[in-house]
Amino acid sequence: MRIAVYPGSFDPVTNGHLDIIKRASKIYDKVIVGVLNNASKKPLFTAEERVDMLRDVTDHIENVEVDSFSGLLVDFAKSKGATVIVKGLRTVADFEYEFQMALLNKALNPEYETVFMMTDSKYSYISSSMVKELAGFKGNLTGLVPNEITERIEQKYR
Repeated sequence: MRIAVYPGSFDPVTNGHLDIIKRASKIYDKVIVGVLNNASKKPLFTAEERVDMLRDVTDHIENVEVDSFSGLLVDFAKSKGATVIVKGLRTVADFEYEFQMALLNKALNPEYETVFMMTDSKYSYISSSMVKELAGFKGNLTGLVPNEITERIEQKYR
């Protein structure tokens, strides 16, 4: 069984993230979306809220599982039986950062392969940071995030 982990903060999940999840689910037998719980960051949503939102927007994809983790990605991947790490890319800048992370993960555990997936061009400008900034100014989130979670994002800024 080919198991992949797609890690990220997903604060909040965007349509670009969902695009990568759907496409990876067609390639791998199982895709585990790993929500990073980083104590040094101050996310808008708790790890539990982010896991809940991701479960809501992926519940129709049978081979997708959502879980949270803290610590090293390679340790999380190992605990899930995964051998592939999927990383979504929007820009060349994303590639530079993710390439360094892939090399570090390979040094930590040579068994893992990192696969880079370009997001669909219609989502290439969307980031969680941009969504939060737009929501903070009461902007329209239509097309940027899954419809199922728009209300939850807007509630954070009321």
